[in-house]
Amino acid sequence: MTEIQNSDRAFSRFRLRVVVIGLVVVLCFGILLSRLYVLQIERHDDLLAQAESNRTAVVPIVPNRGQIYDRNGVLLATNYSAYTLEITPYKVSDVEETIDALSELIEITPRDRRRFKRLREDSRNFDSLPIRSRLTDQEVAKFAAQRYRFPGVDVKARLFRSYPMGETGAHLIGYIGRINQREKERIDDSDEAANYRGTEYIGKTGVEASYEKELHGHTGVERMETSAGGHAVRKLDSSPATPGESVVLSVDIKLQKMVEDLYGERRGVAIAIDPRSGELLAMVSKPTFDPNIFVEGIDQESWKALNESIDRPLLNRAMRGTYPTGSTYKPFMGLAGLETGKRTPSTIIQDGGSWTFGGHTFRSGHALGPVDLNRAIQHSSNVYFYTLANEMGVDAIHDFMKPLGFGQITGIDLPGEVRGVLPSTTWKRETYKRPEQKRWYAGETISLGIGQGYNNFTILQLTHALATILDNGNSRVPHVGRSLIDPVTGERRPIEQPPPVNLGYKQSNMDAVKRGMVSVVTGGTGRGSFGTARYTAGGKTGTAQAISIGQKEKYNAARLAERQRDHALYIAFAPAEDPKIAVGVIVENAGFGAGSAAPIARRIIDYWLLGEYPSEADIAAMQRGDGRAPMGTPRRVEDIQLKPQTEPPQ
Repeated sequence: MTEIQNSDRAFSRFRLRVVVIGLVVVLCFGILLSRLYVLQIERHDDLLAQAESNRTAVVPIVPNRGQIYDRNGVLLATNYSAYTLEITPYKVSDVEETIDALSELIEITPRDRRRFKRLREDSRNFDSLPIRSRLTDQEVAKFAAQRYRFPGVDVKARLFRSYPMGETGAHLIGYIGRINQREKERIDDSDEAANYRGTEYIGKTGVEASYEKELHGHTGVERMETSAGGHAVRKLDSSPATPGESVVLSVDIKLQKMVEDLYGERRGVAIAIDPRSGELLAMVSKPTFDPNIFVEGIDQESWKALNESIDRPLLNRAMRGTYPTGSTYKPFMGLAGLETGKRTPSTIIQDGGSWTFGGHTFRSGHALGPVDLNRAIQHSSNVYFYTLANEMGVDAIHDFMKPLGFGQITGIDLPGEVRGVLPSTTWKRETYKRPEQKRWYAGETISLGIGQGYNNFTILQLTHALATILDNGNSRVPHVGRSLIDPVTGERRPIEQPPPVNLGYKQSNMDAVKRGMVSVVTGGTGRGSFGTARYTAGGKTGTAQAISIGQKEKYNAARLAERQRDHALYIAFAPAEDPKIAVGVIVENAGFGAGSAAPIARRIIDYWLLGEYPSEADIAAMQRGDGRAPMGTPRRVEDIQLKPQTEPPQ
């Protein structure tokens, strides 16, 4: 009986175990089936995409950068293809040793090494960096035969930017450069991150920077099937890249080069604007530089030479150089007096050669006797404008000049513009720290009337203000971008500009100021340069005290003496009855405006209105600072052929 009971208990335990094991097996199968359901049905699309990505690679296709042209179709920026020898640092055990070995096959100069070092400092360790560019076919063949010796080194075909006109218009056109870490982070945080995959170069300055979005184009993609080792097997599909749009500028590069040649080794700025549209016809900043040296990455030695030069060739003086405007400010002060009711065109002021205020005597050159507005502008009466500034006060001057654009950002479609200084009582309180410095003294207002004192403006602002008066009080945003060319259809579409803002000046007041400026040319300080012109022009000379622009270099005595001289300024327009061009010129440390700046303005207007290009003898005289009226027989503009200063490699 006991044996039977033991047998029943053993069977019951066995049956329980079978049931438990059966339940475990069923549970396991249930879990397996549910997991299969999730993988095969719920996550099918996601896992399929992941599987595809494991056997495919998406390669970005970088678009060709758009070109840049002047208003007449002259090519200012283009692309060329060339082979480069590149090193990926993290794949190389010893970079310096590898470069030494490569130099036995291919010429690698000390400059190449310095440039590579600078690139490496600004790049990530896994970036492919060029050690030599523009390899010849023979050099490519030499490396290909020895490639097995150099893991992490490769030859790549790349597009390079070229600036055929070299130094001409460099500040205006700008240049491209390799994307640095800060720029990469900015791009990654923007909506353009996907479009910049694979892109290594972007616009750094000038038009290249301000029209980066249009010039860059749209990146394409290529899907490649890859092996287990990651090697490409075949192309699955692709979406081609769309080249960037080409930008057509309003600038006439032949005029630009002519003006740069007229300056020679002198420093300064020349701006020419069409007052009817706000288009810049020329924007010269001298000295200039060759943007081609930045394309492949500038070496340390060249960078130091440019950046530490006492002449500051990298400084765009047209937009970042600020100057007291001297007597060129007087026509605008004259308009301010009329518009505020402080003066009428016929108000007479006695100019005795000086004016005393608060125990201080302000000089005015020779005595002019009784002067009205016209005569005050014609003969540049300091006394007339001293007294006007005193009557108006600093804040009233500020409030009138601000809408004209003095001390303001003009909004030009180029990066890096500065405001300068349009003083006011508020400005002084916010600028200075000590209580005695914050206070505005009445005597400080007097020199503002003749463009001195705290006044500091760009020549772009000065020329823009002149253009506003010439266009009957319509303030237009100055610009260099004229149109865009579609890379696919070739269609040209104009770049839209904001509508002009009318400042509400009385036409009679603006006409009175313009008549005063015409008198400068017909019987004043501008007669020497414009007296023989075959059109009627208006203008105003100016002489401004030189100021430091922040050079850190040590000056020797000879250079200090030259750089302490006054700046020469001139503003001009023509034809007087229907102005088609406004010009602003400054020649640094050149003295009197009529002797140095006005002759440059004359030749700019001759070019634009008459189609005349200075003779070689005239250009040589201008470079020496000897020119007044044009000398020799001028050449026709259409007969002057511009030759590229740099040719891209074939």
